[in-house]
Amino acid sequence: MRFSQAWLIARHDMGILRHRWGVMGPLIGLPLGVAIGFPLLVDYIVASNPGSGFDTYLPQLINAFSFWFVIGAASLPTAIAAYAIVGEKVEKSLEPLLSTPTTDGEILLGKTLAAFVPTILAIWAGSVLFQGLIDAATRGALGYLFYPNWEMFVILFALTPLVCLYAIEFSVLVSSRVTDARSAQQYASITFVPLIFLYVGGEIGFSLDTTNLLYIAGIFAVLVLALFQLSRRIFHRDDILTRWK
Repeated sequence: MRFSQAWLIARHDMGILRHRWGVMGPLIGLPLGVAIGFPLLVDYIVASNPGSGFDTYLPQLINAFSFWFVIGAASLPTAIAAYAIVGEKVEKSLEPLLSTPTTDGEILLGKTLAAFVPTILAIWAGSVLFQGLIDAATRGALGYLFYPNWEMFVILFALTPLVCLYAIEFSVLVSSRVTDARSAQQYASITFVPLIFLYVGGEIGFSLDTTNLLYIAGIFAVLVLALFQLSRRIFHRDDILTRWK
């Protein structure tokens, strides 16, 4: 497998998607909304309860809020990855690529990188702003800087990339089998549903500490490997070229 060829495909796709507001809007808006909205809410809670003991409650609340970056990593790339195959097929731009000597693995890797790179960069950029605003809002109440910490390190550099890859592999898998771009996006959107339950659990008592986050990351690592192997078995350029008329 030639990484250079896969990167050419990824660059081509990212160049096209840069001009699609339906993709770029959420890609910018969700991390920015999380980065600004939740710190404002935390600041309001702290200001509304002067003198309250926040040592236990506030860290748990912030950890739950930071989990939204994981949810974003599952939801944001689905539109890109779902479009990756079926969208180009509908627009008659996929056949020339499938007709080249590029291997199936290189095509899949290129499509994966095209969704992974912008999503991770947007998530990481939003997290920097989020951490700075959270520290500004809570330093007086907690008496120390909440960030950086190990929980956020695991979220940003282990869980978020794995969840992003899980969503992308599932989306590419779906988009290689369906014949309608809207259907591909609808099926792919279910990828972030389990993460919503984890977020709710974090709000009502399930600890999103370093250990539990690593366990969750391990589960998603297994899912990524399984989906990648499945997508390589299912993706056949001959079927895609001849099945959709």
